[in-house]
Amino acid sequence: MRVNMPRWLISIAALSLAACSPIQDDSYASQFVSGGVTVHEAFWPVDHDTPYPFTADGEISCVYYPDFGIEVYFQPFGYIEDSSIGTPLNKAAEASLKKDGLTPNVPYSIKKGADLSEAVEAGLKLCIS
Repeated sequence: MRVNMPRWLISIAALSLAACSPIQDDSYASQFVSGGVTVHEAFWPVDHDTPYPFTADGEISCVYYPDFGIEVYFQPFGYIEDSSIGTPLNKAAEASLKKDGLTPNVPYSIKKGADLSEAVEAGLKLCIS
């Protein structure tokens, strides 16, 4: 059965749908990745060659901002919430915090002399995939 609708009615319906659709402003867009990579000192050696770089177990997360690129952070368990500012793991995260005048507000952090290359790589993979 074919329904004959006037073309102007179809056009109005299409415009209505387009007008109600959200618009993304890429100039200020950010991409938050829900969740993160859970890291534990006991399990780190299974997938990584470098020693565990953090002073506590937690989560590596990432966020993408066009101004800085992919920012990678570490949040210890118990401090993964909206008001927490994690420990920045790469230069993009450091630059973003500096620009906004923010400092990490979570206890625990990076072990002295730790190699962060594999931790940063794990965070980058979150935003890229």
